[in-house]
Amino acid sequence: MKNNINTIKKPLLVLALLISTTMFSFGQDNNSYKASLKEMMNVSGSTESYKVAIAQTIKMLKTQKSNVPESFWLEFEETFSKSAQEDLFDLLLPIYEKHITEKELKDITKFYSTPTGKKFAEKTPFILRDSMEAGQQWGMKLGEQLAKKMQEKGY
Repeated sequence: MKNNINTIKKPLLVLALLISTTMFSFGQDNNSYKASLKEMMNVSGSTESYKVAIAQTIKMLKTQKSNVPESFWLEFEETFSKSAQEDLFDLLLPIYEKHITEKELKDITKFYSTPTGKKFAEKTPFILRDSMEAGQQWGMKLGEQLAKKMQEKGY
């Protein structure tokens, strides 16, 4: 009976060792990818953009809940900002892993470290803001054209 237990234990031990080695290896790769993604987000300005978006969201909430004291909002913003950014990063990580290799992340980081990349990172929030305004104008024009065409057709 003792030999039977030993013959069962050995394959289980080998299997457990194999699984833990694979998980450790995957964890190292995943940690390396995480670090590369965080670096790319920092140099691209994404991290700062997320901080601004979080602050703007809290500001909007404050106007909706004006009866809540400022001390609550200060405490909430301090704790929420830390966790929200990590939560967002955790949500974005598998998306980036699906579409961009770690080497590509490193190449993107190199670009953002150049003078042109730094300028692009600096100007991106303004480009996005202006693009959203242009998109709204375009959408209004498209809506007007659609309404006119539908009226012409009797709809």
